[in-house]
Amino acid sequence: MRNRRFRWWEYLLCVLVLTGVLLLCICVGSVNVPLTDTLSALRSLLPGGAGTGRYAAIILSVRLPRVLCVALVGAALSLSGAAMQGLLRNPLADGSTLGVSSGASLGAALAILLGISLPGFPLGGTAVMAMVFAMLSLLLLLSLAWAMDRSLATHTIILIGVIFSMFVSSLLSLLITFSGEKLRTITFWTMGSMASSGYPQAALLLGALVVFGGAMLGQTRALNAFALGEDQALHLGVSVRRVKLTVMVSVSCLIGVCVSIGGCIGFVGLATPHILRMLVGPNHARLLPASLFGGAVFLLLCDLLARTAFAPLELPIGVVTSIIGAFVFVGVFFRQRKAGGGA
Repeated sequence: MRNRRFRWWEYLLCVLVLTGVLLLCICVGSVNVPLTDTLSALRSLLPGGAGTGRYAAIILSVRLPRVLCVALVGAALSLSGAAMQGLLRNPLADGSTLGVSSGASLGAALAILLGISLPGFPLGGTAVMAMVFAMLSLLLLLSLAWAMDRSLATHTIILIGVIFSMFVSSLLSLLITFSGEKLRTITFWTMGSMASSGYPQAALLLGALVVFGGAMLGQTRALNAFALGEDQALHLGVSVRRVKLTVMVSVSCLIGVCVSIGGCIGFVGLATPHILRMLVGPNHARLLPASLFGGAVFLLLCDLLARTAFAPLELPIGVVTSIIGAFVFVGVFFRQRKAGGGA
């Protein structure tokens, strides 16, 4: 199970599990849909097919685009977390370590507060502002890190990221204080929600995951070398600075897109890679692909719980992931500590 790369049957197993969870999330909701009706509606997606059944409109217009977006966001957040933990050699790192998530949230809150919108796209202004602020956050962080340490040392990046996140959180709290009637919208956004997801958002997420996720998957050997330390990685022929910039830019872009669509969803990039590391090992050639599937399954199940636990009331998905992720992370921590003989 811990060979250098995934074998074909492991990929097949992951695809089957993900497909099963996708079908479960499409079938179950405020209105439960029989599996036969779900498959009948999905048949329209095949060449020459036509959606049939009384539930076809609900499945194809509401549930399918939502579960696709949820799966893609989960995959992106988990992959980003695994890559950041490997890059920074810090088990507490995830996609929000750089402060990009906080910056994107600030941009979204500003768009909501100022009423910025794009003609024909109800949430277009919010999404664009979130992505713009995510990029600006990364540029600011890298500029400060470069000014303090031209080698872009790991501890410098983490320190600046933590300070920047606290600063942006203060600005976000200030905006919420003066938000008035838009308080509920901004607050709900910061807690995460996939309720407004559609096919355009799914296409954007898929494109971002292919481009930036592919860039991270191409750095598996370099991330394995980073586990030995940056000096050792340099001696092994790894361009440390280039790898850092590639991973950080890719993570920031993915996080920006995810926040622009689903708001702040915590703990996916922190807890999921830890669980998968125990199953497939620390080799990033196995861990990163596993994180794609594991993150998608984890967030799909969390979204299902958010939709059904108190139906017809829907919980913010970020609240569910934080509660579950906190318990999972504590359990993983104590298990690892016990296995290591810690007191």
